[in-house]
Amino acid sequence: MILFAQVLGEPAPPDRSKPGQPKIDETLFFRIGAGDKDAFEEFYRLTERTLYAYSLSLVHNHHDALDILQETCLKVRAAAHLYEPRGKPLAWVLTIAKNLAYSKFRRDSRMVDGESLRMEDSLDFSYVEDPEDRMVLESALTILTEEERAVVLLHAVAGVRHREVAQSLGKPLSTVLSKYYRALKKLRQHLEERGVPDEK
Repeated sequence: MILFAQVLGEPAPPDRSKPGQPKIDETLFFRIGAGDKDAFEEFYRLTERTLYAYSLSLVHNHHDALDILQETCLKVRAAAHLYEPRGKPLAWVLTIAKNLAYSKFRRDSRMVDGESLRMEDSLDFSYVEDPEDRMVLESALTILTEEERAVVLLHAVAGVRHREVAQSLGKPLSTVLSKYYRALKKLRQHLEERGVPDEK
């Protein structure tokens, strides 16, 4: 009920099952580039949740998001030797994911900000099991802009701190915070219109 509580402005219960934000040591890419399988497994473990949330914000679809996640990891493994340390490893990874998502849209003749695609299996989210959170997630994919979706899903689903979301998306922190709270307000209004009570 983490997403649901945040949207309604309630204090969220602690989610001990959710890992903290990923801490990627930039040397990990050099190890991956050298063929270190353990380094690649560590990279996957650190970024799987974040990549899924970000990919979902782009493609609106559980199965496509999983595809983008997998393709991004494979691309990172293939291009890790080209990584140039700049202090923003997550930003590099998310850029790869975004480029892959846009390539998929071009291949499939879909528009990024076009009509929202209905999820093929809306009851099967890898990281969101609570039915109320699923309802919020589906609403987010339907009514929020691409940037609002990315900010909300990276923070609320993947657990990435606002400051790192801002750094990864190349936006000022104030912009990210503004988009986050504006998105929560839109979601709250949308849920109220659907008859979901505000229990504050």
